[in-house]
Amino acid sequence: MLRVAKTFAFVVSTSLILTGVLLAESAPIYKQVAKYTIGGDGGWDYITYDPSGNRLFVAHNSAIYVVDAASGKKTGEVPANGAHGVALVPDKGLGFSSNGRAGTVTVFDLKTLTPKSDIKVGENPDAIIYDKYANRVVVMNGRSHDLMAIDPDSLKVVATVPLGGKLEFAAADPAHVYVNVEDTGEIALVDSKTWKATERWKLTDCEEPSGLAIDEATGHLFTVCGNGKMLVLDKKTGKAVATPATGKGTDAAAFDPKLGFAFASNGEGTLTVVRRVKGGTYDVAANIPTQRGARTMAVDPNSHRIFLPTAELGPPAEGQTRPSIKPGSFEILVYAPSE
Repeated sequence: MLRVAKTFAFVVSTSLILTGVLLAESAPIYKQVAKYTIGGDGGWDYITYDPSGNRLFVAHNSAIYVVDAASGKKTGEVPANGAHGVALVPDKGLGFSSNGRAGTVTVFDLKTLTPKSDIKVGENPDAIIYDKYANRVVVMNGRSHDLMAIDPDSLKVVATVPLGGKLEFAAADPAHVYVNVEDTGEIALVDSKTWKATERWKLTDCEEPSGLAIDEATGHLFTVCGNGKMLVLDKKTGKAVATPATGKGTDAAAFDPKLGFAFASNGEGTLTVVRRVKGGTYDVAANIPTQRGARTMAVDPNSHRIFLPTAELGPPAEGQTRPSIKPGSFEILVYAPSE
């Protein structure tokens, strides 16, 4: 059952700011403000927002689609062999995309979108992030169960860290990379100075953790679980601060640092908005209807818009378990807080 979304006014008051985080008595209602029809066939995975160019990089089947975030116009693409995700290194003018089938990371020019080289990594590279503190591109290899750190200057793998499980999304702070280990229900901690695994936190009542986001101001991590929960964790101890419910089919997590809201995008067709309340705990502000299949997302921290890729889904094809995808129906839904 979907929760009934409550109505909240969007009130921003300096009296509600504590340690840089909005402690809202009420939260905004997010509403759909646009739908970008992109087209193209096949499935999709992560979507990344580029603040320097106001662009979206969307992993879609055999390419990374590049979309103008203001207009929804597709402006280019980068070839991929099993596209999963993109990490951006703007001061180097480079993008890095993970190719699950090829076992490589493609390096491309952010201006021209021209591929420069392919870096051999592990088996089935999936999630990929840029750790700005360590100046490393970090790729999570799902099948070889290891993390690899890439130097964006030399374009070489400089560290490999075995983590013993199917790795999903990650988040970084000045000392660590935190990695969701899906099949063991854990978060693995990697020291980003030595590139050694240091700790593992067993996640209580969290099945198949996937998306992960971080609020550095409070020191909290937001991990989303396949059994319809978000765990808010203290990043020093790994202890749960709160366990707000999400919808079904949750895949991605995100955090808006200016508004102080965490999000879970749910494949059932909802967007869960989680707020921090007085006392330091968290609750569900709203569950916003989206569209079936809208399970990954990106947040623009300046406009506070949320971008969710999806497509028109039908019944599974014979012998398959996943829903079928209507050809040419790939699109991006855009949500924003209403005032």
